[in-house]
This record gives sequence, structure tokens and C-alpha cells, in this order.
Amino acid sequence: MLMCAVAAFALLPGYALSADRKKFIQTLIHAARLRTQKLELYDPAYRQIAYPMGDVPEGRGVCTDVVIRAYRAAGVDLQVLVHQDMSKNFALYLKLWGMRGTDRNIDHRRVPNLQTFFRRQGAQLAIGKTPQAFKPGDLVTWMLPGNRPHIGIVSDRYAPDKKTPLILHNIGLGSVEDDILFEFTITGHYRYHP
Repeated sequence: MLMCAVAAFALLPGYALSADRKKFIQTLIHAARLRTQKLELYDPAYRQIAYPMGDVPEGRGVCTDVVIRAYRAAGVDLQVLVHQDMSKNFALYLKLWGMRGTDRNIDHRRVPNLQTFFRRQGAQLAIGKTPQAFKPGDLVTWMLPGNRPHIGIVSDRYAPDKKTPLILHNIGLGSVEDDILFEFTITGHYRYHP
């Protein structure tokens, strides 16, 4: 499966990556793709979870859980990183849920918090207007109808047009890999490869 990712990187002119960066991105995409092969219920319920490396029960999750689990497979615990940054810089994060302090059970599972975190890490990119602007392993956020934020990982596979990358995400029917890049209003584009 990782061979597909290597080939995809070779086809990206002007997108030179170190071997370590390629391996990180391949791991990220592979882990997200594995989620699409499991039965997963969309479940946004608040839960008490372990810290660090806390996770909701296997077989359950939302869009952010696809991202969190993929980054964990690549050795990055967003639960800890977001919690640490929010603890030190709480005033810089949106208070959309009546938050008065951090909550390491849920903070990393909220798209606006991830957007703020990635922006603060210098990972924010201009929102591209063409498919070529989005590279494998990038993160994209959207605003869905009903003002619901969403996040997904750019795949190394492409739509039938052979230009538009597919997205690995969970929009309500479990984790999938499909052609939604330009289906909704894009609110953020990030490249976070620590």
C-alpha cells in the first residue's frame, strides 16, 4: 500500500521531500486509509478518555478522530500537543462551547481548536483554488451546511479526473476516502509534519 504513496510523490513537480518527511506522510495516509476498512460509527459524544494517548472506543469517532489517530500512528499525539498549547495560550483559542478552561478529553477533538493549533505551529497555508495546491498528507478544513466545521487528510490517490486528490475523512458514515475537496467551503489548509 505504501508503494502507491511513493509513486504519488514522484509525480509532484516542485514538491521535494526528505526521506523522513515522505515516510511520515506515508504513515499518516496509510493509517487514515486503514480507518476506512473498519466499521466505524459516527459518534460525537463527550467521553472521559485517558491522557496522554487517550482515544474514544474503537469503532467510533468523528472527523477529528481520523486525524488524531493517523497522527498517532506517525508518532504525534495531538491530544497532548493541543492541550499543552491551550493551557499556555488559552486566550488565543475560540470559546465556542462556553469553555472556561482546557479539557484534555475533548479539546483536540474540535476542529476550530485544531485550526488554531496548526496556525500557531506555522502550518497554515493559503487556501488553494486548484487541486495542485493540495499535497498528500495536507489537512483541509471546511464549513459544512449548518455551520458545522469539518477536517480531513489529503490522500495520495486521485479522483477520476486524475487531478483532484481524494480526502480521507469521516463526515457521518464512518471513515471514507472520497472526492469532496471542493464540495464545501474550504476554511483552512495546513501542512503539519513535525
